[in-house]
Amino acid sequence: VQLQAFGGGLVQAGGYLRLSCAASGGTFTRYSMAWFRQAPGKERKFVAGISWSDGSLYYADHVKGRFTISRDNAQNTMYLQMNSLKAEDTAVYYCAATKAEQRLKYGDYDYWGQGTQVTVSS
Repeated sequence: VQLQAFGGGLVQAGGYLRLSCAASGGTFTRYSMAWFRQAPGKERKFVAGISWSDGSLYYADHVKGRFTISRDNAQNTMYLQMNSLKAEDTAVYYCAATKAEQRLKYGDYDYWGQGTQVTVSS
């Protein structure tokens, strides 16, 4: 499956953005999807995920209550609604796919999008 992430940009602290991840070339409904992010000089970290089997959602603690992950299987697209953005949310955001369930580690994902830059000014 091929993934393409878009929707990043520059936003002020307290603002919001919605990221999208378009999938093609595979059966979208058979993949659990996730968002990761990578700040300069730091490792790529899990942000949020959504299971393929039952649509269960899971989040990193630092985004709970602010970010919402969702998917539209009819459109083969996943979203990340990011509210109350903080300067520390600044990073390149990547979407990823796996056939497993509820995976939080970078190495558990087989397919990656190219990343989209999110910059939050304080």
